[in-house]
Amino acid sequence: MQKQQTLKSSVEIFGKGLHSGVDVKLKICPAEVDSGIIFVREDLPGNPKIHATADKVTSVLRATTLEENGVKVFTVEHLMSALGASGIDNAEIFLNAEEPPVLKGNSIDFFELIKSAGIVEQSKERKIIRLEKIYRVDGDNGEKFIIALPYDGFRVSFTSINPHPIVGIQYEDFEITEEIYEKEIAPARTIAYEKEVEALRKMGLGLGGTIENVIVYNDEGWLNDLKYPDELVRHKILDVIGDMRLAGFLKCHIIASASGHALNTQLAKKIYKDYKISG
Repeated sequence: MQKQQTLKSSVEIFGKGLHSGVDVKLKICPAEVDSGIIFVREDLPGNPKIHATADKVTSVLRATTLEENGVKVFTVEHLMSALGASGIDNAEIFLNAEEPPVLKGNSIDFFELIKSAGIVEQSKERKIIRLEKIYRVDGDNGEKFIIALPYDGFRVSFTSINPHPIVGIQYEDFEITEEIYEKEIAPARTIAYEKEVEALRKMGLGLGGTIENVIVYNDEGWLNDLKYPDELVRHKILDVIGDMRLAGFLKCHIIASASGHALNTQLAKKIYKDYKISG
């Protein structure tokens, strides 16, 4: 039997939003049992709350957006990934903007911040979703899909398919533990194609992206040094962990091909709807 967990103390971090480019202060605080993960927009009147559950996903344009009662928070996947891998059931996340800081473009700073706060067991049993059937969501062509299979653990197998020869096809398969997550997944950064950057910025996206927090490639090669030869697919797995945490704590094997936030969150919504478990 696993007990629910929260942070031992509150911790803060500062930075700029990946897409908004806005300065933001983020504070992660302990929360009571059965609270789940809750974002609190302290920059808005009344400090409105957004519960981090799959049914609150309203947009997946280059990031996962949550919305409740007309109030949004977006690009939550890196923080949710770190919270999931750290085994945090309950936390309140205060932020004074609509997007958490991008930091290094991965989840390692969030993961280390949670570790520095300490983690405490709570009085009630963790709510674990143990799949009893296979779930599958397909994209608009044969190469994009994501599947969740019953499995005694949490495992992610991902095939990344990028037509550009610099990137190509990448594959990784990890049993997700705290140790593996910290060493093999959390440092992996988000990616961009140099020719897309200007178009993204005209759309009001990627305004906080830099060569330090995004791995960028062009037709000649990579513009920065990679942390792993297959950093892209590892970041894709990081995103899957964050998006699937919106369904709850899962016992399953995720198998994905060329999946992104759209397919990830569709799968999370299907599972969340069936099991009605939050936190």
